[in-house]
Amino acid sequence: MHIEPVPATIEGAGVRRLWGLSAAAVVLLLGAGCQSLDLIGVGPPAPATGFEDMFVNTNEPAIVGRKQLERGNYGLAERYFRQAVEANPSDLDSWIGLAASYDNLKRFDLADRAYEQALRLGGRLARLLNNRGYSFMVRGDFARARTAFNEALALEPNNEVILNNMKLLAAAEAKFRSGRA
Repeated sequence: MHIEPVPATIEGAGVRRLWGLSAAAVVLLLGAGCQSLDLIGVGPPAPATGFEDMFVNTNEPAIVGRKQLERGNYGLAERYFRQAVEANPSDLDSWIGLAASYDNLKRFDLADRAYEQALRLGGRLARLLNNRGYSFMVRGDFARARTAFNEALALEPNNEVILNNMKLLAAAEAKFRSGRA
């Protein structure tokens, strides 16, 4: 679920932050183009269907983290992805999952660290750049989101997920501009 620059013409950091949060809310309402989940092979949170859904039948932290992220249990996902990267620091998918978990917990400082480690391990992969762009977008950092999405599109020009996120970015920017006038 992992946006570009916010214009600096707004007076005061508090107002910029408010606009950034408003833009983030718009993005979330527009349709969860968050691809953080899709980048590691899971879809949107699945509805709980019963008591058995509370448990994951494995003791592999990366698998448990993925399942918890899929279910929308971001705190648990963070816990298990953190265990996974501590046990195997070269596990790219777990670093991406950890970053996605931090994004959903609004711990962007920690998400940035996890994205940086993932970039060191996997290079500038389209799926990773897309997630990072989405992270910037939900923060209201439209310029950095656009840069990341454009870089991802250069690698995979027909990727529907990235193209959709570019549309979400344009809508968020338009909403931001119209609310400012």
